This record gives sequence, structure tokens and C-alpha cells, in this order.
Amino acid sequence: MQVVKKILLWAALAAFAVSASAQVQQARGKASVSYAGKAATAEDKAKANMAAQLKAVEFYYAEAGQSEAENFDAVREKILANPDRYILESTVLAEEDSADKKQYTVAVRVSLNVANLRNAVKANSAVAKAGPAGRSPLAFLFVSRQVDSTKAFDDRVYKRVDTSADAKARGSKSEKGTEGESVSKSQVSTNASTSTQQSLAVKTSSTVETGGSTTRRSAESTWRLLPSANLAQVFTSTFSKSGFKVSEAAMVEPYTGGKFKVADVETDYKSGMDLKSSTLASMVAGMRNAQIPYVALGTLDVGMADKDPQTGLARVAVTVNAKILDISQTIPDTIASVGPVQYAGVGPTEDEARTNALRLAANNAARELTSQVTNVGVR
Repeated sequence: MQVVKKILLWAALAAFAVSASAQVQQARGKASVSYAGKAATAEDKAKANMAAQLKAVEFYYAEAGQSEAENFDAVREKILANPDRYILESTVLAEEDSADKKQYTVAVRVSLNVANLRNAVKANSAVAKAGPAGRSPLAFLFVSRQVDSTKAFDDRVYKRVDTSADAKARGSKSEKGTEGESVSKSQVSTNASTSTQQSLAVKTSSTVETGGSTTRRSAESTWRLLPSANLAQVFTSTFSKSGFKVSEAAMVEPYTGGKFKVADVETDYKSGMDLKSSTLASMVAGMRNAQIPYVALGTLDVGMADKDPQTGLARVAVTVNAKILDISQTIPDTIASVGPVQYAGVGPTEDEARTNALRLAANNAARELTSQVTNVGVR
């Protein structure tokens, strides 16, 4: 029972951490001010503290990514005008008053109200300034998928052996002989001797040369689609808050004159990473027919579950690739893109970990896309 309670506690903490991290973030900043008197006054310290807090906000945006960092300039003056709305609390970590340099330095840690910061950025976007009547229509189609099967190929090996041999021989032969005869009285005697000498030298050498090639083929994977109805709510909410008039691609399909079919996109994503040119062309033609100028699409690829080393819960990673197309032009233009970037979720079961990871990935991908759209001034 204690083990079950512990697992549920970890799951609750993990879910709370994911939710809280999306709305409240901590950051650190450091700033220095110079003064003219013998020591820093309360006003000097307050000025340095405010500058350090602003540096902390800037640090948060810098860590959030390039597109988020560009948004910092849009909210700088709003933070200075009403810091309590965006900075929930501030803690002094260290301070130093250098009388010889006449400089006061302070380091702080702040808790940021990320929700209000994002709202401030969205309020400054061209889409939001256009008002309800000027909201641009946007259709989205995101596919959640997981590897269904992988085909691996054996290496194809070709071998060649070349052999050559060389032999040299040299021989010599010599013979020597003597013969004699002796006559004594009535007898004749003879004698003879023969000597033979032979030599033969043989030298051989051989050479073996091997060669060949090995051909390898990368594995081929097929994907199975996962239900993603909950993700549609995440994308709809984020894009709507950014000022777009949002529709799911499936709802737009009947108004495309038969030129666009969601099933064709899903079929392409089942077999590969990209859409076929014919599928992309039919989607562009169909969305133009339905008078939809912007289309957001992409994939959320779910990895295999493993064990989280910190909590012992199930852990699932999701890799996101997404983009927004402006199809109002003759040649569609990619005005925002994300990925590949990976997010992980944990939970007491694989299903819950996968759901948390998909929700986190969808939320961050949608937010990054809208930040980039805001920076380019899309209406």
C-alpha cells in the first residue's frame, strides 16, 4: 500500500510540476549601479534591484529560445511600468557595496508569471491588434504516431581474391672420370673411376591480393497513428489566444472542393517523415479553395517507454517537427518552424506518461510557432 501511495504521490508531483512549469518559471539576474556618495543609498539599491530583476526576465527569454528572446523587447517597458504583474517574488541572493569603486552590485532570483508575460507578447502581436474582425484563419493538422514495425537489411558483401605465383630454377651437372691399363708379363689389368656432382636451386614467391565491397541499407520503418483528440484542444487554445481564427483540418476538408483529404496526409506520415509533393500540392489547392491562408502541420513521434531514474515512474519521450505555411502566396512560404526537439513526460503507467509527454510537446510546439509568427508580424 505504501508503494502505491508513493507512486501516486510522484505522479501527482510530476503532473503538478508540468503544469506549474508552464505558468511559473524561476530565473536569476545580476546588475550593478554606480553612485556618487560614500555608500549606496536605498534609492541606488532599489535601482540595482530592479535592473537585476529585468536581467532575470531577459535571461529567461534567452534560455527559452531565439524566437522568445526577440519577444523580450516587446514587454520590456510593460515590465518596468508594472513589475508586480510579471514578477511574483524576488529574493536577494548576494549583494556587494564596493566603496572604492563606488559601485553597488546585487544578484536576485525571481519567480516569473509566465502566463502574463505571454499575454503581454500576444497583445502586442499584429494578429491581436487586428481585432476580432481581422483575425486570420488558420487550419492545423498534427499527427501523433509511434513506430509500428522496422525492417532491417543484412549487409551485402562482395569479395575478390587475386593470386599470382613466380618460380625460378637453376641447375648444373659435372662429371669426372679416369681410366688406366697395366700390362705385366702375360696379364693385363685395368682400372677406372668416375665422379659425378649435381646441384639444383629453386626460388618461388607468391602474392595474394584481396578486395571487395560491403553495401548497407538503412532500416525502413512504418508508423501507426495514435489518437490525438486531446492535442487538438491544446493547439486550438494556443493558436486562438495568439489571435488566429482556428479550425481543425478535418473540419475544413468539406469546403476544399475535394482537393484536400486528411487521409492522404495521414497515409504519407505512416510511411515516412515528409509529405509527398502531390499531397502537399493538393493540400495547398484545397486550403486556397476554402480561403485558409495559414496551415500548421507536423508530427509528434512517440518513443519507447523506459524508467525515469529519478522517480522510478514510466517515462516517454516525444519528438516534435512542426511548421506553419503561408499559402496565400504563389509559392507557399514557411513562416515558422520547430524541431526536431524532444520533450519527456512521466507517469505511473506508460499510457499516462505518453499522454503527459504529448501534451507537453504540443503545448511547447504551438507556443514556439506562435512566438515566431508574432516576430514576423503576421496578420
